[in-house]
Amino acid sequence: MATIDTLTESLGITESLGIGEVADRTGLSVHALRFYEREGLLIGPVHRTAGGRRRYSPTDVDWLGICVRLRESGMPLAELKRFAELVRQGPGNEPERLRLLDAHQHRVEDQIRALEECRSIIAVKVDVYAEHVARGTAAGLWDPTAAED
Repeated sequence: MATIDTLTESLGITESLGIGEVADRTGLSVHALRFYEREGLLIGPVHRTAGGRRRYSPTDVDWLGICVRLRESGMPLAELKRFAELVRQGPGNEPERLRLLDAHQHRVEDQIRALEECRSIIAVKVDVYAEHVARGTAAGLWDPTAAED
């Protein structure tokens, strides 16, 4: 069975980390980490030292890595909260988790297709402008102030 390379494996994290260390490793700000905790986006409670300082486990860091990718890919906060809630509930709700992830995957694929179309149009425009600039014929290219014939 193949294993998934987790954030903690790739970063060599084997023990709990403070909030600043987790911020450095996940790319989230300390403020964002506190927000994720307040909003119920974590899959378990963040442990605290006797002095009240947050300590994140390797599992917390892995989960935050998933959250970062889901948010970066446009998953709405409400869906991420629901996904986290389902994971916290444990086994038995995998079909609902799958539905959430599948719907998000389709949205991401649609966004990728739209961006590919945009990239194609931009590439054509870059080629046109590059050709005209190189030949010295770019003056007036798409000039909205030019009089129409």
